Amino acid sequence: MTNPAASSAEGRESNGQPAPRHRTRVKLCGLTKPEDVEQAVELGADAIGLVFYPKSPRYVSIAQAVEMMRDVPPFLSVVGLFVNATPEWIGEVASNVPLTLLQFHGDETPSQCETLAGVAGLPWLRALRVAADTRRTDLLESALNYSSANGLLFDALVEGYGGGGKVFDWSLIPAELARRAVLSGGLNAQNVGEAIRRVRPYAVDVSSGIEVPGVKGVKDHARMAAFVRAVREADAG
Repeated sequence: MTNPAASSAEGRESNGQPAPRHRTRVKLCGLTKPEDVEQAVELGADAIGLVFYPKSPRYVSIAQAVEMMRDVPPFLSVVGLFVNATPEWIGEVASNVPLTLLQFHGDETPSQCETLAGVAGLPWLRALRVAADTRRTDLLESALNYSSANGLLFDALVEGYGGGGKVFDWSLIPAELARRAVLSGGLNAQNVGEAIRRVRPYAVDVSSGIEVPGVKGVKDHARMAAFVRAVREADAG
């Protein structure tokens, strides 16, 4: 996921023609089965997320990930999610699984993120957890600290690390960060359209919102389809 090219402030190209509509990128995260990946590909997802955090109910082993990646087509981003991982674990996963991007979702400092990404030789995203008392200035400061990240994933602060299905106050995301923003946290087919209209993020990320209700790690393919469809409808509108 890279930042989109900037269009003119008036929403028109320099030749006077209307600027193309922004297409919100979609990441379907926490996939655990080859058929989940097949469905993501069929739906035209831009990225899939694999969780390499052993304490997560969505955790996949290296062997599982390799099996899931067998028929992945070109130009689909494969994001590896890590939480306070060691360099050894990052290196082992990256040397066996064809990842294109790392996502750090723990308590990693900027320098630790850079070091870990260097081990894998891959670009990276930083997840920023947003609490009820988080201020816009806090997010701007974090964005500055993680300026070498390829993007910032905004998620709700929950017990543990992500995937809690909780929504945070989207208005806290400063407009100047929208083009670096991957919006996450409690998104589903019912609310993602409103989230896109309010935040205009570069991408959206969903995990619990595309699962069988109450069963973490088990994806519901109908919900996956409904989510992608809702994103496309929001873009068209």
